[in-house]
Amino acid sequence: MRLFRLTFATILQRKAWAICAFAVTALPFALPMISSATEKPLLMQPARILAAWGTLWTSTLLWGLFTAAREGETNAKTGVGEYFQTTGVSATRQLFEIWLAVFSFVAPLTIITALICQFAATPTDPVERSMWWVLNGQYAALFLLVTAPLLALATALASRFGGITGFAVTLLITLYGLYGVGYLDNMLKIEENPILQGFLLFSPQYRFADLTQRLYFKSGALPTAAFWTMIVYFTGILAVYAGLSRLCFRTKISA
Repeated sequence: MRLFRLTFATILQRKAWAICAFAVTALPFALPMISSATEKPLLMQPARILAAWGTLWTSTLLWGLFTAAREGETNAKTGVGEYFQTTGVSATRQLFEIWLAVFSFVAPLTIITALICQFAATPTDPVERSMWWVLNGQYAALFLLVTAPLLALATALASRFGGITGFAVTLLITLYGLYGVGYLDNMLKIEENPILQGFLLFSPQYRFADLTQRLYFKSGALPTAAFWTMIVYFTGILAVYAGLSRLCFRTKISA
């Protein structure tokens, strides 16, 4: 795990992660205080939920994907990947270790966000409170399952096409899965189009993993069957992206 330690230490030394950690920890408490939520105490907890998960999504999509792309590009361009390959570390292992180093920073941020929602935005109603642990756990699990393969994809694309391409393409895919598919779905409800319908069918439906509104409106935990269906669905996407990432990933420029 030498490449993992090297990548982890490099990210740690840059200290950009500290800004994300501070934002995830502080903004859920600071932003509601400067918003209209202060006029109604009942709105403070929902505002804190929006701020917490919104900050996590923003930090992961901007800092997380950028860092993954940067490390993938650096590994290929500086000769680090080629060196590790001569020592017997395969390309697959290198991709895994770089991904694991970045994921090791994203996972704690997710846990912090879930804990903030659990203890700083818990409903007062006993029935709603009883489902709060489950809902926060479901959201954290889906969030990590969605972002994990995207980090690997950003790393792989950057190693072959450059950091900007790796970051931009992965970011656009994520934003499309979160918001674009919703607009496309609404368009198809108004006017059917077989081509766009097929495109929508194979689009990543990341919007289903965003449970912020469910927390905001205190809708309760997802039914067990629905939750496991989503787990299987996003696991399938993970498998596809893992294959694509391995095909794209390279350890040196001349590969």
